Amino acid sequence: MKELEEIGIKKGVKFVLFECIKIIFILMSLPPLRKLFLQMLGAKIGNNTNIMNIKFFNWHHKGPGGLSVGEEAFLGDETLIDLYGPVTIEDKVTIAQRVTILTHINVGYKDHPLQKYFPKKVSGVTIKSGSVVGACVTILSGVTIGTNSFVAAGSVVTKNIPANTLVAGVPAKTIRKIQ
Repeated sequence: MKELEEIGIKKGVKFVLFECIKIIFILMSLPPLRKLFLQMLGAKIGNNTNIMNIKFFNWHHKGPGGLSVGEEAFLGDETLIDLYGPVTIEDKVTIAQRVTILTHINVGYKDHPLQKYFPKKVSGVTIKSGSVVGACVTILSGVTIGTNSFVAAGSVVTKNIPANTLVAGVPAKTIRKIQ
């Protein structure tokens, strides 16, 4: 198995362990249980935060300890969070349904012909206080969404968004400042 050769036995065992943990997480149907379970695994989650039926991948890298969610935040159904790198979601952030948050870029195996053009890159994502991320948004690695900003549904965020800004589109562009 090429995968095991590339990552090694120790990381392979960690992967299997976190796949089992993921199954337990998926079976938790109530938001307070999800929140408590994530906190037990090392995630920092504030008071009055509602975590709907979200999904994680790559938690065998950074793990739930790489997730920090502030107070009074809402993470909508089918949100997909890449925990290869850290994800910080501050207070009073609303994330709608089917949002994808990516923290790494990797074309595949070390010998993939495109590795020399697109080397693996890991960089966290931060969503600042009071922001809203609309349904079906994709946020790429390394992005910070500024305080009180709004990302319109269906947008792809490829670069940092200043505070108090409405963005939309693919790629997301400034529509106007929020006064």
